[in-house]
Parts: sequence; structure tokens; C-alpha cells
Amino acid sequence: MAEMFRNKIGVSPPFINTFSFLAMRKIKICTLLITTYLSAFYAYASNVDYSKGVFFVNEDWYGHQNSTINYLLPDEADGQYWHYRVFQTENPGHELGCTNQFGDIWLGKFYLIAKQEKDPGASIIGGRITVADASTMKMLYQSPIIDPSGAQCDGRGFVGVDAHKGYISSSNGVWIFNLDTFTIEGQVEGTANPNAGDDKPNTDPTGSLYHGQSGSMVMAEGKVFVAHQQEGLLAIDPTTDKVVGKISMDIIETGAGIGSVIKSKDGNLWLSVAKNTQGTGATLPYLVKVDPTTLATELVPVPEGMYPPSNSWYAWTPDAFCASAKTNSLYWKGGPNRWFSGTKIYRYDIDTKELRQIIDLEADNENWKLYGCSMRLHPLTDEIYMSLYHDFGTPSYITRRYTSEGHKIKDYDMIMNYWFPSLPVFPQTDGVSSAITDPMMSSMEIYVSDQSLIVIGAKGMDVDIYKPDGRKVGSFKSWDDTCALQLHLSKGFYIAKVGNLTKKFHWNF
Repeated sequence: MAEMFRNKIGVSPPFINTFSFLAMRKIKICTLLITTYLSAFYAYASNVDYSKGVFFVNEDWYGHQNSTINYLLPDEADGQYWHYRVFQTENPGHELGCTNQFGDIWLGKFYLIAKQEKDPGASIIGGRITVADASTMKMLYQSPIIDPSGAQCDGRGFVGVDAHKGYISSSNGVWIFNLDTFTIEGQVEGTANPNAGDDKPNTDPTGSLYHGQSGSMVMAEGKVFVAHQQEGLLAIDPTTDKVVGKISMDIIETGAGIGSVIKSKDGNLWLSVAKNTQGTGATLPYLVKVDPTTLATELVPVPEGMYPPSNSWYAWTPDAFCASAKTNSLYWKGGPNRWFSGTKIYRYDIDTKELRQIIDLEADNENWKLYGCSMRLHPLTDEIYMSLYHDFGTPSYITRRYTSEGHKIKDYDMIMNYWFPSLPVFPQTDGVSSAITDPMMSSMEIYVSDQSLIVIGAKGMDVDIYKPDGRKVGSFKSWDDTCALQLHLSKGFYIAKVGNLTKKFHWNF
């Protein structure tokens, strides 16, 4: 998002003009101070345990350097919890692309998607697509382009479909990514940007690629759902790679647009609502609940005095709109200013339909604000992690940890740098993604990830779920070589039975 305010896309709002000579002198002075920390940035990280902490994907300082990843070990002693720029540290001579807004860990690999392949101020060409080993942060693959034709196509997000396929959303459609060969195999039919092709540079905010983008994506009930700036919510059949359903946001009012799509613990989809499709950042006071099987919708009004989730097509980010993996609840930031509202955090309890403001950063009188989309809940602890900043001209950031009810646990100070953080990303461990393999049939695996039981190598077979005492608690059909089964189980150990094979797994949601 910050590239909008750093002349990346040619926008210079009036308030930015106050950020003139004196502010620029301040930035230059800060730059000199920051360089004194470079040795700390590149501290050796080869012995870091990447399974216990939290990754923070950063846009970083546009016009000066490529994007970065910091790694937080939240339970380490003060002053020892941060490992900065771990991707560069683990991959000397390699860097991420420019404005890397999105990262996701899927079946042991870290998929990182950037808007462009290289920052104008960087000396190293990174990638719009970067894949790393999530346990070591060693780079496995990198590509400067998404569209194989070389046409301009800026990266947005990623979602894993199965063990062999993923989707990459972009400024022009959703692309099919082969996870075995790391190759783009075409565009999902029906997702293209209808405005694409005017050949304006990707830094031009009037260009067509800013007015029909594909953004956030989730998988539910065997389909992939995509927030499309112009079309609304698209439903994709991953077996055919075609759009098979669509929900226009005209159901709210003519000309309304979608913000983001997320999935709640109960398996339903939730949409945030933009006032229009022009990327202005304006909102409408609603949430939309979607049944992923039938595509039936329900409008949930946001009461007067409360604010709906903010959205950010104007300089795309995933948005600070997310769901808990432990309770049936949604979280978001909102406020009166469509671009800079970063002080009020809301929690919506889906079961009780109660909406509450749980955090007001203004009440601290410390001038901290949530930066962009940088807020997510830990899937195991249900704690909120967020990145806070003072203003765009000050390289002071902290990371803050809250309980799910909004009670502050701890602040994590950071070295001075213009981090412009994007997403917290949590390692897939301890039941978030525990691979359990059978030595008698190594091709079959079971993962627990994103509140789903992922079964690999059992296409067309019945998957029966039992308690350890032998009681059957569910039965499913594995529709593909890899499928994500939606389960509603209490915590504990279970046994998955496929044919004559059985596998034990732990459900921790």
C-alpha cells in the first residue's frame, strides 16, 4: 500500500506535499542512521528455528530496496526475538521482488508474491514469484514474470489448491501454477481483467490494470473463491480451471464492489464491501455471508457508530480483514478515513452476531496506528499480531501482540527502518500442518491445514474419520488426488481410514 504515498503510481495527494523539504531532510538523516544497522540486518540465521515464530512479510522502502521478511520468536528474551531480513540472510545474492504484499505457507513451501520483480533503487533483480523452503527459508524458485507472454501483470496473492497446483492472483486474472515444476500453465478462464491491454506502465494509476484486478482467494468446498475488483466474487472449479459461479456486489446496491474474501471457522465465506469498483477505498456498512456450496448470500449490516472493514484496491493489499481459526469470529480494522484508519479494531462473533470494538489504539496516547493489512490471528494461540507505526515519514515500528479479546500482551521493539509491513505469516506446525505418512504407502499423506483435513493420494476413495475408541464421526469422498475436507471436530486425536489404510492425526482447532 505504501507505494501509493511514495510516488510509485504517480499519486501525490495534497497532504503529501507537506512532506516536503524538511521531511526529506529527515528521511536522509534517518537513512544515514539506518545504514549503521546493516550488520545487524544480516546477522547469521542458519541456526534459526523457523517452526516456532511468526514471519512478517514487508513491502519495505520503495525506491531504495526490494521487499524483505523479518522473523519474530515471540517467547525469546528481550532483544533476542527478532531476526531481520531472513530471506537475504539465507540466500546471499538473492532478494524478493518489489512491494511483496503476500506470503503463504502451503505444504512446507513459502509462496511469496510481489507486484514487480525489482525495486527501482535495488541492485538485485528479485521476482514476482518466489518460492522458499518454509523450514529453512532457502530459495527454491524465482520468476520475474507471471504472464508467460511477458505482458505486464503484477502479483497479488496465492492459494494452494492441492499438492500439485496453486493459483496466483494478479492485476490481470488468476494464473495456474504447477507446484511440481514451478511453471505457469495458463490463466483461469473467466478471471481476466476486462480492461487489460492499454499498455500503460504498471506505475500509472489511471492504467487499466488498476481497475479489474484479482485479489484475495480462499478454498472452500472444493472450489476456489476469488475477489475480483470488477466482477465481485468468482467461484472457480479447480478441476477444470474455469469460473463456474459469480456473485455481483450489485446485491447490495448498484455499482458496489468487493473488498476481500475470507473463510470463517464454520466454513462459510465472508466478503467486505467497497462502495464502488474504482478503487477509492470507500466502504459500505455491510458484510456479506456466502454459503460456499450453494452461493446463497446473507447481508449483515454494520450498525451505525461502527465501521466496516477497510479495503485497498487503489494500491492493493490483502486487507486487515481476517478470521479466527479457534472461534467462529471475524476481525478487521475500520474507521472514518478510507486510507488511514488504523486505530480501531473490531471483532464480530458470528454465532451471537455481536460486533464489538476491542482495540482503540488512540486510547494509548502513544500515536501508534496499524499499518495497512498487517494484522492476523495465530491459528493455534488465537493471539493477534499486528505491526504498528507512527506516520509515513518516521521509520519507527513495533510489533504488538494481543489476546483475541484485545488485551495487550507485549510490544516487540524493532530497529529503525521503513519496513512498511504487509502480512504476518504463521509456520504450519503443531497441527496447523502436520504431515503424517504411512511407510507402507508413501504416496498417501494427511495434512491438517487451514481448518481442513488435506488428503493426498486417495482420489475417488471414501475417507472415514474415527475416534481412537472406534466410534465413527464422519465420512467423506476424496474427489481429487489432493482434496481439503471440511471437518467440524472437537480437539483431540482421530483416525482417518482410507481402504485398508489407517492414519492417526491431531485436530487442534
